[in-house]
Amino acid sequence: MENFCEQSSQPVKNSPPLPPPSPIRSKVDVHKKGLIINPSDRRGHSSASTATQDLCERLFNEGYRADVTINTDNGGVIYAHANIIGTASLVIKGMLKQTNRLGRWRSISIRGVPEDAVRAFIRFLYSSCYEKEDMEEFVTSLLVLSHVYVVPQLKRICEWHLEHGLLTTENVVDIFQLALLCDAPRLGIICHRMILKNFRDVSATEGWKVMKKSHPVLEKELLKSMIDEEKMQKERIRKLNERKMYLQLYDAMEALVHICRDGCKTIGPHDKDFKLDQAPCKHAACKGLELLIRHFAGCKLRVPGGCVHCKRMWQLLELHSRLCADSDLCRVPLCRNFKERVKKQSKKDEIKWKILVKKILRAKGIGGSPFFSLASSISL
Repeated sequence: MENFCEQSSQPVKNSPPLPPPSPIRSKVDVHKKGLIINPSDRRGHSSASTATQDLCERLFNEGYRADVTINTDNGGVIYAHANIIGTASLVIKGMLKQTNRLGRWRSISIRGVPEDAVRAFIRFLYSSCYEKEDMEEFVTSLLVLSHVYVVPQLKRICEWHLEHGLLTTENVVDIFQLALLCDAPRLGIICHRMILKNFRDVSATEGWKVMKKSHPVLEKELLKSMIDEEKMQKERIRKLNERKMYLQLYDAMEALVHICRDGCKTIGPHDKDFKLDQAPCKHAACKGLELLIRHFAGCKLRVPGGCVHCKRMWQLLELHSRLCADSDLCRVPLCRNFKERVKKQSKKDEIKWKILVKKILRAKGIGGSPFFSLASSISL
């Protein structure tokens, strides 16, 4: 049987100082002495010795001088010690105070969950230990018991195991409802995400059908969340595609400046002498611009609106002029002409171009460029 233990190392405020830790120092020594570290305890491993754990286990299993009987479903009875379980759970302590004592015995009832789940719960109150098999079989019952009887340590462990393997598409709807009832917001968010991610499989489970009948409002909210998630996903895809387009436009502007200022071995200008060992052009947009520029140079319908390819070239030239900071020094053709033309454009066209430039700059996340300064050339 694999056994897991956890012990809090946080002292209660205004309480007496804690006793010194056991002589166990290293993880190697811990495992040699049989202490198994609980993976869900993020504060560190337990400092309790194996002998102390064994003593707690024997006290629970043998019921020596027990003074409480715990009644469970199907007539089951578990024996316990009032001082121990009352100290571990203030709710149980209150229940014990309200019961009538018959001799040295007090009696309380824990019903609604399997007897073995109650036994695993009481055992945890004694030693902060649990069997792996019990956690896998009774995790939902232990989650409910830890919430009802206010045992936050066990509650965290249940949430951890659900998050790290016990949560499936078959039980996620039930766990989601329990998370809402047991005030487990993190677990609720994890369940909600899993439902949305695997909606087709989850909506075909028995748990979903039961929830549909017993909690139609919750089903309606989940369906609404699914619709909202699909809308958000479509919006994310739209924005990604839009940003990709704006980045391509920016790259085209950089390639255009590069071609006209430095010359490009790929497309020219052909009056420049290039070294034989010159590295290939680093601008991916140069090849596409090559085809467009060659068409633009030889097209007989070059006027705007006469040819769709030439129209695109005119638009690129105008976009460049709006990004260019100094048309007097710029070597891109017609840059100064477009600067002058901007002054005569309608207000509607001016707004449209400014919005486009703003989106390009936002997609790139810059305010300037190695090839041309943007901040001083436009006012957004």
